[in-house]
Amino acid sequence: MTTLFLKLLLAHLLGDFVLQPTKWVSDKNKRKAASPYLYLHMCIHGALLLIVLQFNVKYWLGFIIILMSHYIIDLVKLYSQSSWKEPYLFFIDQVSHILVIAGVTSMYTGFTIDCTVINLPRLLLLLCCIIAVTYAASIVMRLIMNYWKLKDDNNEDSLQLAGKYIGMTERLLVFLFVILNQWSAIGFLIAAKSILRFSDLSRAKDRKLTEYIIIGTLLSISIAIVTGLIYKKAEQYL
Repeated sequence: MTTLFLKLLLAHLLGDFVLQPTKWVSDKNKRKAASPYLYLHMCIHGALLLIVLQFNVKYWLGFIIILMSHYIIDLVKLYSQSSWKEPYLFFIDQVSHILVIAGVTSMYTGFTIDCTVINLPRLLLLLCCIIAVTYAASIVMRLIMNYWKLKDDNNEDSLQLAGKYIGMTERLLVFLFVILNQWSAIGFLIAAKSILRFSDLSRAKDRKLTEYIIIGTLLSISIAIVTGLIYKKAEQYL
């Protein structure tokens, strides 16, 4: 099952990302079903499927299902651009393709999920910690950092919500490093962030800004580390 799924997935990734130039994507977005690149794209996918399936005739039905569904999914995506934002469409598009591949794989090899391998309490603990270290911690950070809010801080000087998602990503990475015992990676992350923030920290007028950034960074990383240590400790009892 795994081998067939990976073969089909490899063909999909090559066709959708490696062998599809940006020029083709732009033309498809503009001309939609009238774009010749849409059909060239389908031909490339068909050729890749034949190669990974080694031209084995027993997979003819799966070949047709994957190719036709890929065409239909791409068409739906192209004609939905006015109603949906591009990131959502991309995610739905790729998930749909992968689900079709999984379905075709199950046609030939069977597909079962062994729930006994899933440690539900540990999974729930992990999900709780991830939510705590991302969304919940963002609120905590905002409440604390508002105490020192700088007077000349202008939201127009930065990307919308960029600080929130940078902080969430940073804490999530630190949390993962802690539970994986990769403490040196945390030091590398802090060093990389310090280099990127050097221009802010070197602004001569703002000792307050430097202190504000340092407090925020230390607080954010401390929350992630503590959450990671709590997860590791609690995991021992599950």
